Amino acid sequence: MSSEHRYAVVIGSSAGGIETLRRLVSKLPADFAAPIFVVQHIAPDYPSFLPEILNAAGKLHARHPRDGEAITSPGIYVAPPDHHLLIEDSHVAVKRGPKENRFRPSVDALFRSAAYVYHSGAIGVVLSGALNDGTSGLWTIKRLGGTTIVQAPADAINPSMPLNALQNVEIDHTEPVSRIPEVLMAKVKQTIAATPAAAAELRRVEIEHAIAAGNYPLDTGVLELGQASRYACPECNGVLGRIEEGVITRFRCHTGHAYTQEALLSSIQENSEETLAQTVTALEEGAMLLAEMGSRRRTEGNSSEAEEFFRKAERAKELVRGLQDVIYKGRTALT
Repeated sequence: MSSEHRYAVVIGSSAGGIETLRRLVSKLPADFAAPIFVVQHIAPDYPSFLPEILNAAGKLHARHPRDGEAITSPGIYVAPPDHHLLIEDSHVAVKRGPKENRFRPSVDALFRSAAYVYHSGAIGVVLSGALNDGTSGLWTIKRLGGTTIVQAPADAINPSMPLNALQNVEIDHTEPVSRIPEVLMAKVKQTIAATPAAAAELRRVEIEHAIAAGNYPLDTGVLELGQASRYACPECNGVLGRIEEGVITRFRCHTGHAYTQEALLSSIQENSEETLAQTVTALEEGAMLLAEMGSRRRTEGNSSEAEEFFRKAERAKELVRGLQDVIYKGRTALT
């Protein structure tokens, strides 16, 4: 694929990212010679004011794009809540494809689309954030000849995303956010060196890009991505396929949900806590009802039945206390 723009800058951030993004764009010139695409993890059910924040901070115009909007440069495209932001040749795609790492928008999905369209012209930037969204996408950008930039962990409000990227991907530049604009401005002035990509690698990225865009995963070739694993998808219970990317192991199910190992573990923990919490609630309600029934029998003068109900209520309370201890120990064991 190709694009009329030589370079594209794709930026991913999460916890601490809004202030970091504000500082970054404040130092970019109004004639910055590449379009910029941003995924910041935000709540799906609330409006995003990030474009307004970025407009107030710098000289580049930021906006939530429409699906199919033509890419112009200069400008900043910000992923809207609960939608993936993707690049499709000369326009943007705003889609509600399957979540990745329990997120929509996904940094990884944006990064892969940039790598697929721009190849050596893709510039991926990982900023402050929790967990590891962006690492897989940054690996793909590097694999297809692009440039990888990570905020120095010591400079990040939350260093988890930068640290994970540094541990798993070959990074070209590790800088405090105050220096990243200089790196970007220098990079987009350079001549792009074409880097041939293996057909198999392009096919993998094409499949994942199509899934993020909302295409039916089985038609796009999701089963080509990897062998079936022993794990089930926490969101749909489908079998997860294993995807190997260098030292990174990921998973994707046949309905499209995707996880890193860390995100999968977090989901398993969350699901186990929810299941146990539902059992606790049922036992607590049962104990209250048994106590109520015991009180009624006592009022009616049937003390033997009343005492039996009270004993059952106490037994249910003991089980609740035991399950609460299991929940705590499980949380400790899986984190």
